[in-house]
Amino acid sequence: MTPFDSIFQSAHFIKSAEKLSQCPLDQGVEVAFAGRSNAGKSTALNTLTNQKKLARTSKTPGRTQLINCFGLNIEDRRLIDLPGYGFAKVPIAMKKVWQAHMQDYLMNRRSLAGVVLVMDIRHPLKEFDQMMLDWAKSNGMKVHVLLTKSDKLKRGPAKSTMLAVQKTIKNLGVDGSVQTFSSLSGDGIDDLRTKLSEWLVFENLEQIPISPNA
Repeated sequence: MTPFDSIFQSAHFIKSAEKLSQCPLDQGVEVAFAGRSNAGKSTALNTLTNQKKLARTSKTPGRTQLINCFGLNIEDRRLIDLPGYGFAKVPIAMKKVWQAHMQDYLMNRRSLAGVVLVMDIRHPLKEFDQMMLDWAKSNGMKVHVLLTKSDKLKRGPAKSTMLAVQKTIKNLGVDGSVQTFSSLSGDGIDDLRTKLSEWLVFENLEQIPISPNA
């Protein structure tokens, strides 16, 4: 348990956007979740918020095809679910459109405080992950790597993988952190909520208006 659990559990759908101009007003603070389409990104969001159907999940990778925006009961604080990288069975032309819109969001969204980069702990640091880390370094963006499905590995190999990813991030010069996470076992939920509370500036709650509509 953390002092911020109820805030994350207040998450509610605001809108879906095809492109940056359709996103909510660029004010306040938001955190974006990015990752390969089969890394468990939507499931991690649902676990974070203790809601089964907040973010759409599917056995078919690539179902998140829009920028999905979720509000919290703290004014102008948001969670963003970005399109999964992979987009199974989608025409290449459509993939390029989605990728262009996602890049526009990452490069130009002023309220973006950090990116949670979701990786399957069994298959970390794939091409898209490397691209995201390079982008983060170039743009001075904070990254928190979420190594999902940690229940699939024994404790020793899971820790070794986490340390290897930490070393890679350090060597790249990225302002980042790494943790293991399992929606099934509950591993790392409190750590994730604590990290996001720092980025979303929940420490001084008495100075942040509570939304009456949440």
